[in-house]
Amino acid sequence: MATKVLIVEDDPNITQLLQLYLEKEGFETNSAPDGGKGVELYRSWNPDLVLLDIMLPVMDGWGVCRKIRETGKTPIIMMTAKGQTEDKVAGLEMGADDYIVKPFDMKEVLARIHAVLRRFGDGDGKNEKKLTFDKLVINLDSYELLVDGKRIDTPPKEMELLYHLASAPNRVFTRNQLLDEVWGFDYFGDSRTVDVHIKRLREKLEGVSDRWTLKTVWGVGYKFELVDA
Repeated sequence: MATKVLIVEDDPNITQLLQLYLEKEGFETNSAPDGGKGVELYRSWNPDLVLLDIMLPVMDGWGVCRKIRETGKTPIIMMTAKGQTEDKVAGLEMGADDYIVKPFDMKEVLARIHAVLRRFGDGDGKNEKKLTFDKLVINLDSYELLVDGKRIDTPPKEMELLYHLASAPNRVFTRNQLLDEVWGFDYFGDSRTVDVHIKRLREKLEGVSDRWTLKTVWGVGYKFELVDA
């Protein structure tokens, strides 16, 4: 069965270009010209990935992203003419999985789509993506974080960042490594994105256990440190 990509974009020329290239690559596509119809089509068509413009009539891309994240984990790649770092950070923190600035090259779009789908496909099959530590369970299959037995609401990207760090205990990751390995293909963001996500994770995890910690390695990056009992 072909992978389904929903394009939410009000410019018919861009929509047509994306559909042409994606269908040539074997994807099945559908499109919506405004945010309201985008949400309706997302719910009725159940796509595998959403290409989402930010500047949309009826409901903007931020609103569409919020609506999707209320009920689903479907990968979202945001598209916009705005190139400011603040917009990228805002979109990624809201739950988007990648970000493309217009005008874009179709090879880059396809590469980003394949990279995001690969990351989401890693959970398929027999390998359970669940890590357990003292008073901490990180379940990337169900995107659930249990802290001292309580389920803590955690945005998808925070979950992926924590899982990535905790899956290699005591290994130090630079900010650029984390941007590349968690946010994906050639992310042109700013390292503040990682810092903000780490800060929010620490607020959820602070003081829970003395057996592990999210540690800053000054001048280098971050690691999930296991403390010897």
